[in-house]
Amino acid sequence: MQYSGWPEPGDLVVGKVDEITDFGVFVDLEEYENKRGLAHISEVASGWIKNVRDHVREGQTVVAKVLDVKEGSEQIDLSIKDVNEHQRKETIQEWKNEQKADNWMLLALGEDVDDETYSAVANGLLAEYDSLYDAFEEAAIHGEEALDETDLDDDEIEAIVETARENVSVPYVNVTGYVDLECPAGDGVDAVKEALKAAEGNGEIPPEIELSVSYVGSPEYRIKVRAPDYKTAEKELEASADRATAAIESAGGAGDYHRERREDDE
Repeated sequence: MQYSGWPEPGDLVVGKVDEITDFGVFVDLEEYENKRGLAHISEVASGWIKNVRDHVREGQTVVAKVLDVKEGSEQIDLSIKDVNEHQRKETIQEWKNEQKADNWMLLALGEDVDDETYSAVANGLLAEYDSLYDAFEEAAIHGEEALDETDLDDDEIEAIVETARENVSVPYVNVTGYVDLECPAGDGVDAVKEALKAAEGNGEIPPEIELSVSYVGSPEYRIKVRAPDYKTAEKELEASADRATAAIESAGGAGDYHRERREDDE
């Protein structure tokens, strides 16, 4: 995705060195459509410069600070030397993240999506999040709930969430489900306790997984799973519910797994 407008003075931009001259460096701005800036030789590096090519090369990706923008003459003045190493790394990473998000948009909407549809969905996400990458990351973690405040339709939200959960790597995700456990036998209370132990994994849960089971209101119990990624979390959640259901049924009771709470928390 490229912006059709202009950067603002003070912005850090990613660009590719297009042309090197004796007086400076022309840079094509990767994030802006058909925009090109110039870093004067005095803004390429600190100190006296004998040869600009000692500091940059054609095709090199650089991070530059926008010094001035003159839209009338389509002139963008840049400084490469005013960007420190931390800023450079951070800006490059953000740019790479947005490239990933652009690819995810195409996966979600289809390679043949028209510009108008793409822009409408992108703008809908950017109205709620600072970047497309942030929107996909939140969708991977929180699902459709993360996009409730956007103006996207249900099909678009579903496509974004599905793509996010298949492609986005996040530090962790939390998922929650519920299981109803009932046993009319005389030792039904003990049967439920054993089913809850089974749900918790009997000490055999992988170390990277956090799983807890808590009482909500008879006969409903809440299962919470924290895992490195959504697929693993979903797998562990369902496995927990299956263990509990199998245990209670073996004692003559009944178990029922569901994702949403069936009555409001008290």
